[in-house]
Amino acid sequence: MLIVQKYGGTSVGSIDRIKAVAERVVRSRREGNNVVVVVSAMSGETDKLIGLANQISPNPDEREMDLLLSSGERISSALTAIAINELGFKSISLTGRQVGIITDKAHTKAKIERITAERVKEAIDDGIIPVIAGFQGVTETSEITTLGRGGSDLTAVAVAAALNANLCEIYTDVDGVYTTDPGIVPDARKLDKISYEEMLELASLGAKVLQTRSVEFAKKYDVPVLVRSSFNDNPGTLVMKEDKEMEQVAVSGVAYDKNQAKITVIAVHDRPGVAAKLFNAIADANIVVDIIVQNVSSDGKATDISFTVPKTDNKKAFKITEGIAAELGAKGVYLREDIAKVSIVGVGMRTHSGVAAKMFETLARHGINIIMISTSEIKVSCIINAKFTELAVRVLHDSFELGEGKKEKVKPKRKITLKKN
Repeated sequence: MLIVQKYGGTSVGSIDRIKAVAERVVRSRREGNNVVVVVSAMSGETDKLIGLANQISPNPDEREMDLLLSSGERISSALTAIAINELGFKSISLTGRQVGIITDKAHTKAKIERITAERVKEAIDDGIIPVIAGFQGVTETSEITTLGRGGSDLTAVAVAAALNANLCEIYTDVDGVYTTDPGIVPDARKLDKISYEEMLELASLGAKVLQTRSVEFAKKYDVPVLVRSSFNDNPGTLVMKEDKEMEQVAVSGVAYDKNQAKITVIAVHDRPGVAAKLFNAIADANIVVDIIVQNVSSDGKATDISFTVPKTDNKKAFKITEGIAAELGAKGVYLREDIAKVSIVGVGMRTHSGVAAKMFETLARHGINIIMISTSEIKVSCIINAKFTELAVRVLHDSFELGEGKKEKVKPKRKITLKKN
């Protein structure tokens, strides 16, 4: 088998941990597998580098930040290769550029356009274990770029797809994907398997196990991803194509995200093109908008538009919105930062009724007001006051009976059989 193994920051957080990673890699190699390794920066290293930059400038240039932050993964990849060599197996560390990870020009959150991976293939053919610095790539004009927070996950899945690997293992500090954050709900249950769609929703909704874009890549190229701990040998969670067994449960998990801010444009003229003008300007700034709600006044002449963005982008989004609102003659723009998003996810929602109603009823019963609502086929999200986040997660997890030893009791939709004439 060809296996791509990715190790996160806590997994390579010290020299002892790097040695443990090297031993795990070598063990897999001795079992007859070809192994390609992807590593993150050592735990805390990226934040340390950001802190250094902020001591010089409150708003450092994004190009320089990419060059600075890419050094963290280069350090850990070289140290890991050295550790593997010490165990008697040949290893070589490679940067994103050396691997041929070609990206667009969006500094700090670049998108992968293609991967050549020639040097990786050559190393495998020569019996060498490649150790790739995650999180980074290079543009066509040789500018160093980074792939955003959690970008090493994306590196690993993309390399696995480029190499047509049999499996991509994501090693982290947890045993797998849980029904919710065990730090909030101690009886949260580890899932044996989860669909790409569910994992994508959970990742985008705040679950920090996998980066959203890595799940999108895995789904697109059908890369099986196994999430497991580097601190033990427990079986992990397999992220895979949806199967019939997954549809039996209406809700698979509860996610939350406190990195949310709400912007509201007050009393803008209700005419075609208003929303397009606003959201095109925000998109041009590479800001991702999540939930959008538009309310038309009773006279049909004015409307309020509310939307949420990541809290890290709220100042930039607010400034852009103020400018557009002034052009459109709106009465004002308001920013609210004391909000959070809580969500339930499950592919079984397609075949079960009453799930959203049960969520709303549960929140209401505990005095939690819903500010905004967003739904999809397999997700219901509510924007709430941030101070109720943990309470909301606990009561929803309990209401849908997701804990250890429990089984959800949601009735499936009644099937209607048409009688023949």
